[in-house]
Amino acid sequence: MLILLNKPFQVLCQFTDPDGRATLADYVKSPGVYAAGRLDYDSEGLLLLTNEGRLQARISQPKSKIQKRYWAQIEGIPNDDQIQSLIMGVELKDGMAKAVDARRIDTPANLWDRDPPIRQRKSIADSWIEITLSEGRNRQVRRMTAAVGLPTLRLIRYSVGPWTLDKLAPGNTREMSTEAAWQSLDQLR
Repeated sequence: MLILLNKPFQVLCQFTDPDGRATLADYVKSPGVYAAGRLDYDSEGLLLLTNEGRLQARISQPKSKIQKRYWAQIEGIPNDDQIQSLIMGVELKDGMAKAVDARRIDTPANLWDRDPPIRQRKSIADSWIEITLSEGRNRQVRRMTAAVGLPTLRLIRYSVGPWTLDKLAPGNTREMSTEAAWQSLDQLR
């Protein structure tokens, strides 16, 4: 089985927490499933979970090059050079990082409110960009946008491979069979 979860803001990508913070156990009741990849505590959006090891490996291993699309609300208005730098690559402490694609977007349709909301500055505008990656290093989108002078205020993973957040409210899940999940992946080739 594959479970698509719209992970809310400030939920840990694990099932227990000794400090009592919200975890996946608060949203996913199916036993024996594990996250196929991670999503930071302060990021929102699509998280995939499965009870099938081969499927988990295919989705989460970097060599699979499964693309992940993110919506980032950033501080500032990106110019063409900043967008191009994200695509050509920026130097991070752990090496070069390149986006498969990056572009300015309007505020995503049907976007839910975040609790607490992002900080607003009267003197600095904010805007949205969409970034597609084929790798997934720790806090990569945030570090990349900061490297080009556009700090991320809010980060939402919209898609992983063929799966998206469409019609999936924060905290809600959608399930599909393992067979259907493999068929979806096979269509990517």
